[in-house]
Amino acid sequence: MTKEFNIRLEVMQTIEQSMDDLFTQYLKPVEENWQPADLLPDSRDPKFFEQVLELQELAREMDYDLFAVLIGDTITEEALPTYESWLMNLEGVDQESKTGWSRWVRAWTAEENRHGDLLNKYLYLSGRVNMREMEVSTQYLLNDGFDIQTGRDPYRNFVYTSFQELATNISHRRVASLSKKSGNIQLAKMCGVIAADEARHANAYIDFVSRIFSMDQSEMMLAFQDMMKKKIVMPAHFLRETGGEIGELFTHFSDAAQRTMVYTTQDYIDILSSLLKKWDIENITGLNDKAERARDFVMALPARLQRISERVEIPKKQYEFKWIAG
Repeated sequence: MTKEFNIRLEVMQTIEQSMDDLFTQYLKPVEENWQPADLLPDSRDPKFFEQVLELQELAREMDYDLFAVLIGDTITEEALPTYESWLMNLEGVDQESKTGWSRWVRAWTAEENRHGDLLNKYLYLSGRVNMREMEVSTQYLLNDGFDIQTGRDPYRNFVYTSFQELATNISHRRVASLSKKSGNIQLAKMCGVIAADEARHANAYIDFVSRIFSMDQSEMMLAFQDMMKKKIVMPAHFLRETGGEIGELFTHFSDAAQRTMVYTTQDYIDILSSLLKKWDIENITGLNDKAERARDFVMALPARLQRISERVEIPKKQYEFKWIAG
């Protein structure tokens, strides 16, 4: 084992000692949490069918691209088993343990699992979705897996999860805002509570990285640089439909998100800029020469990405997703 590997394990073990406090700060007790049933029509209610008809009417009125993004977000949320198995494989995580990091991964997964459950049931009731096509895409996403180029390194993985949780917060929050503007208050509330979860989870992973920076600043800086050089790949990157190739659908999904302003290139840049501030990258001390050069790279990256983004053109023509009925 290398010296760097041993230090990473020591850092993970040090953070693990504070897991009880981290749980209290960033996760909620199961019985105090919202559940999908709290936000959906109750099938035991005599007015259930009236409520479903109203839900369907509002769903039919939703913008096509926005509805496609909602479906893509749902499929991404439902690929959760992939994300749990990936986090359980990190260096410093003992899968067989019921405490520490494995306890965190299970509890985080349990909170996240509600998101896909809620949105899937909403889409089923909406009457606007070809559920079989959506389910095929979900199975493909789980079957195909995904490569976020982090390996088992917790430093790189926590950069990824910090970024990704902020991105999903933005996406769900924007869908909530646009739904509210169009009068779909029920969907707005659903996406709003999911967005709140994502923000809370993002704060947790950002905290993990901050703690690592305080103990192993140079290696953490190099990990940050490495992830930003590779670019943060969204979990939906491998999306496909019936008869499609791996990743073929992601461009169309991304274009729909850009057209609706649910998640844009500018959001990617803004998230990076916010992380630079949250981790106080500019003022971190004790870096070795290689890490200093890494700091220079990440500090200059937002401006570089901004120049590139100005040349990006988003297709105006809508793609016809097999997910959407009719």
